Amino acid sequence: MIDFTRKNASSLLRTAALALLVGGSLAACTTPGPQTQGYVIDEQAVAEIKPGMDAKKVLAILGTPSTVSTVGNQSWYYISQSTNRKYMFQKPEITDQRVLAVIFTKSLKVESLANYGMKDGEVFDFNKNATPTGGTDLSIVRQMLRMVGST
Repeated sequence: MIDFTRKNASSLLRTAALALLVGGSLAACTTPGPQTQGYVIDEQAVAEIKPGMDAKKVLAILGTPSTVSTVGNQSWYYISQSTNRKYMFQKPEITDQRVLAVIFTKSLKVESLANYGMKDGEVFDFNKNATPTGGTDLSIVRQMLRMVGST
């Protein structure tokens, strides 16, 4: 028969709390492995894209681009980044980074493809998670008033 005295219950509770703490700590240290963010570039799909192909067909084959050029809508960019980390609390290490650029003519026909990787440039952060503030920027009116006040 089990003795459920206050002393035994307290000891059992401490043991369970310690086991939960150790188990939770070990679970936080598990290896998450590699992760891919962004567009997953399919080499077979890229091989189907040929110069002269219509933009609608490119959209059907590759899907929606990660971003589009802001001037003229003549370049589409498919961006992918692979990271890896040994433990959950470590900063992820970038293992691969690729940008597939589809450049179009003015009539939206494929002009060329460019496939950039880490060897083609430095590693850059797609999302800096920072919002620029305008606290130190002066408007044109304030600049004029400052010039008038200084004379």
